[in-house]
Amino acid sequence: MIGSLAGLRVLDLTRLLPGGYCTLLFADHGADVIKIEDTGAGDYARADPASFGALNRGKRSVQLDLKSDGGRDALLRLVASADVVIESFRPGVMDRLGVGFDVLRGVNPSLVYCAITGYGQDGPLRLRAGHDLNYLARTGVLGMSGDAGGPPVQAAAQIADIAGGALMAAFGVLAALRSGTGQFVDISMADGALSLLAMPAAGLLAGGAVPRRGELILGGRLLCYRVYECADGYVSMGALEPKFWAAFCRGVGREDLIPSQFDAPGSAAHAEVSAVLLGRTRAEWEAFNATHDCCLEPVLELDEVLEDEHVRSRGMVVDGLLATPVRLSETPADYARGGPPGLGEHTDEVLGEAGYDAGEIAALRSSGAAK
Repeated sequence: MIGSLAGLRVLDLTRLLPGGYCTLLFADHGADVIKIEDTGAGDYARADPASFGALNRGKRSVQLDLKSDGGRDALLRLVASADVVIESFRPGVMDRLGVGFDVLRGVNPSLVYCAITGYGQDGPLRLRAGHDLNYLARTGVLGMSGDAGGPPVQAAAQIADIAGGALMAAFGVLAALRSGTGQFVDISMADGALSLLAMPAAGLLAGGAVPRRGELILGGRLLCYRVYECADGYVSMGALEPKFWAAFCRGVGREDLIPSQFDAPGSAAHAEVSAVLLGRTRAEWEAFNATHDCCLEPVLELDEVLEDEHVRSRGMVVDGLLATPVRLSETPADYARGGPPGLGEHTDEVLGEAGYDAGEIAALRSSGAAK
């Protein structure tokens, strides 16, 4: 089966997570993703082989020294036949290397150029270094996570990197390709993280009160929508609609708690619900939910998740890695192209496709411009 993005060529100059995850989505769906790595250690993610493998299956690797004339010329040759370039340097780095958007667009006017940065191409923070936690801190996501009176709670997933950066970049690139014209896609992970607060921000912008930690409707303010301790761990109560809450209360023989659905933590009703949930194990509550349909699920550890019957039935683990979550009925993801590339594994192959003969490739290698 040919992937839906077959024929699309993506040059990936990114390192680590956001760009790697973005271009993984393209590779899984058939795009020819070529990692352009430096002639030293390459992508920093290579320091952790397991993580690198998870983000880079099905891609090819070329090593070029973009600080050299030969390396820059080779990149320009590759750009001539590419559809997309994705990079994650700080603003201005590609221009200083002599291969910024204007230069690349001169070689390929239809090129879609995507830059993933922390704070975007303009604004007072544009050159500031940062990581996922910093972007969540500056955009309010971290400040509103956790219980009232407690500290901000860090998430296990990299929300700004993946949801704010990688996914926004993938959408931006596809939107630009659909437009039919070459253009610059400016992706700020901070902007992306802020956009995830669409609902609480809407209330504030409409003149409402400033939302505080522990006061968000879906952030722990309601006893019907919280995490609770049980006999052997924790369960998640998501009984937001009255029918689900009523089903839970009737199922445990506590119809008296139905009117207290939207009470706050610390209330008498909250103490009663906590005591009820503490009385059974995760497995017992999972079975209870299967019978009563009340949005009550166990909090699983990652090893349990990866062995979960539903996860396995959905095919979310493929060849020892997580699969793409994007399911297309006619052109599904293709994992047959293999695992991650060795550093510079495809340098000769890709340069040959760009028109270099064996002697020219040898000269680039001899000069250090390629490896």
